[in-house]
Amino acid sequence: MLVPVSPLDVDVAVIGSGFAGSLTALLLRSRGRRVALVERGRHPRFVIGESTTPLTNLLLEELADDYDLPHLRVFSKWGTWQAHRPDVGVGLKRGFTFLFHRLGKPFEPTPDRAHELMVAASPNDRVADTHWYRPDFDLALVDAARAAGVEYFDETRIEAVHPEAAGIRLAARRHGRTLDIRAAFVVDASGPRGFLVNALGDGGTAPRWMPPTQALYTHFTDVDLWESVMPPAGQPPYPPDAAALHHIFPGGWIWILRFNNGITSAGAALTDPLAAQLGIGNGGAAAWQRLLDLLPSPREQFRRSRAVLPFVHAPRVTFRTRTVVGPAWALLPSAAGVVDPLLSTGFPLTLLGIGRLVKILLETPAGPARDERLTGYAAVTQAELDATEHIVAALYASMADPALFRRLTLLYFAAASFSETVRRLGRPWLAPGFLLHAHPTFGPELAACCDAALQLPVGRARQVLFDRIARAIEPFDTAGLLDDRRCGWYPVLASDLIAGAERLQATREEIDRLLRLLNGDKETDAGQRAPARLT
Repeated sequence: MLVPVSPLDVDVAVIGSGFAGSLTALLLRSRGRRVALVERGRHPRFVIGESTTPLTNLLLEELADDYDLPHLRVFSKWGTWQAHRPDVGVGLKRGFTFLFHRLGKPFEPTPDRAHELMVAASPNDRVADTHWYRPDFDLALVDAARAAGVEYFDETRIEAVHPEAAGIRLAARRHGRTLDIRAAFVVDASGPRGFLVNALGDGGTAPRWMPPTQALYTHFTDVDLWESVMPPAGQPPYPPDAAALHHIFPGGWIWILRFNNGITSAGAALTDPLAAQLGIGNGGAAAWQRLLDLLPSPREQFRRSRAVLPFVHAPRVTFRTRTVVGPAWALLPSAAGVVDPLLSTGFPLTLLGIGRLVKILLETPAGPARDERLTGYAAVTQAELDATEHIVAALYASMADPALFRRLTLLYFAAASFSETVRRLGRPWLAPGFLLHAHPTFGPELAACCDAALQLPVGRARQVLFDRIARAIEPFDTAGLLDDRRCGWYPVLASDLIAGAERLQATREEIDRLLRLLNGDKETDAGQRAPARLT
């Protein structure tokens, strides 16, 4: 591709062509904006951040519908993805599987399933969530952006940022030639510790609650199914491996995400003491094996596995910036902060941010009104990262206490399922803020429960926290999460949604309509979309 004559004048320059940057560029271009997409590397490439959630896929549907991009909508469900884009690698995700281990001990199944938690996110494969195989998925979005007319420059290094009266000039070099891009606005989608963060000297800020953690990860082949290591007793709500599978243990956890191309993404996030004990900073495959030697049952799951790429060590997982917006620029949430992949929160946070930022750029010309809206965007971004960090930190503090960990996760699942359902009913105002953190009653209770968990409660204080979590969840429980008879297995049941109709401020007829729409696999009228969590 020939580099055009400099300078190139655009409305928006997007830095970074991962899924977030390419999607942002595509949305802006769909409304006629001149957009440049600048990428330091080239596709396809290895990257993690792969597991979606029901809210992720709902947000993807909404963006596809709002910006007239039907080819984007097919990626919102396993069934439509397989029907329309089988060339793009993907994994089936029916829910979240958590398995709790003691270091040095085999997994111990119990009749009450005290050491496991399975929360379904869909009733069947057809409407299930997915794991994005990012080498394929990111490339597919880049191709879509280029086809829409986005000016794309890969293997391009930005060497300087020059503020100007009409925006920002990016001085770059590509294939030995200089390239000047004059942009009225710049969006940084280059991820944590990305381009603008470094260029502007924002060294980040210390996490408020999270302990220091490190990660070690790669892609594998021949990872055995958990059910071959530990066959389930009874009929679980979905196959345990058709999920984001988490092995939880004191000091960290292992993730396992399977794709339909034979590749499995796996890695571990560990607190600094355990990471230092295992020497993951310079150990690679040997450090991975040392971790597995502490976990006999997961070790069995990986006994035949083979890493197909070098191990990657991330010396610090959590990252937060001090500043999110500035004169003629803004960071996407994925560049403003990353917490931890424990609850698959990265995608919905990023999609929420993309939706907000693109609307600001399309609806408000440069000037005081836009600056005010950008200030609000920054505040919301930081608040949502705060809420995410708070609950994930509480879960880290509870990794040696499976019962408390399980109870805390129900705060997340209650907020997520309620938020998704009210959005599908056309009542998004009932669920303000990611994880309902801005809700006048749930938000403060979420924060208070997380604070209590971080104190490592025992005895009476621990029971008080259990009861408080239950009271916080009850007004928002549309998934039967407080039914202890389920012993940690939570299927998707229509009866739960019907029972929660009053909480949703919905009539039985509205609930029935949503159920019929899903069962018929039909798309809904504008403003009302079929609920992915219902049967």
